Amino acid sequence: MLALQARPHALPRSFCSSARTVGGGWNGAMSAFSWTRNGMPPSGGVCRSPYERLSQRMLDISGDRGVLKDVIREGAGDLVAPDATVLVKYSGYLEHMDRPFDSNCHRRTPKLMKLGEDITLWGMELGLLSMRRGELARFLFKPTYAYGTLGCPPLIPPDTTVLFEIELLDFLDSAESDKFCALSAEQQDQFPLQKVLKVAATEREFGNYLFRQNRFYDAKVRYKRALLLLHRRSAPPDEQHLTEAAKLLILLNLSFTYLKLDRPTLALRHGEQALIIDQKNAKALFRCGQACLLLTEYQKARDFLVRAQKEQPFNHDINNELKKLASYYKDYTDKEKEMCHRMFAPCGDGSTVG
Repeated sequence: MLALQARPHALPRSFCSSARTVGGGWNGAMSAFSWTRNGMPPSGGVCRSPYERLSQRMLDISGDRGVLKDVIREGAGDLVAPDATVLVKYSGYLEHMDRPFDSNCHRRTPKLMKLGEDITLWGMELGLLSMRRGELARFLFKPTYAYGTLGCPPLIPPDTTVLFEIELLDFLDSAESDKFCALSAEQQDQFPLQKVLKVAATEREFGNYLFRQNRFYDAKVRYKRALLLLHRRSAPPDEQHLTEAAKLLILLNLSFTYLKLDRPTLALRHGEQALIIDQKNAKALFRCGQACLLLTEYQKARDFLVRAQKEQPFNHDINNELKKLASYYKDYTDKEKEMCHRMFAPCGDGSTVG
């Protein structure tokens, strides 16, 4: 907290320069704060403002009532770690307005943001550090913790208290992973195996998120980084199964990623490495079958897919891939027959070509 309090109150890149009014998304969540008519506050000087009334039942998390919190839905698990990378949905509101001046809720896939780098709104960082996965909360940020005495013209007036609704979808302790990966192999060997497994799992989770964003090349980099950590670390016999299980997940992800990158040879290689760990793994057999189909190695594709079907007879993806293989193979044999017919068809003078 001391480091946060020592930071300058710089205007955030992502919440000031890109601030905009958006419609829909979280308007329903703000229905309790639609106290106005035609955009004007209620008349009568004796009435406290909506934010003042709201603040009376909110928790002070900054110690000076500069950041107030009201939990709408409880989360679970650990609190957000300092310097973590977070996945959040947020909407920012001005008093007497029920439409956000800034929101990322319109995005299908929110962007990963790192505390201290991508999120520079001091109040938001303090708020996130008080949250758990799945939590939905409402925050009031006084000007010192928001946009300061100058505001952010033309949307944010000077000395403005703002309300943010934040949903913490997930977070990754990226600081620990980044620091560990920056160490030399000799330094990494000084740490226990559980530390290596944790860092590898974090890298894989990063890869999964990037994959869901269709950033397949970046996902591949994260997966390979995790796999390298596990390859470099030897485990005692009684813990070898932990390393193999972690490797299996990453190899399966790499095989799928290479299929998305249209590199079936590498997809097949990583799928076969996964089968060395678990020769009956249906997902590995399926990935190998897909790769062979793209390589037009139809017999190998059939062998892999039939083995996968044996492990999971009612898997629709496997059965559909077998149907696709049958269709492709029929087209292939039809073309072969046609080519042979043309090669050996008699010419007009009665002779045979070739």
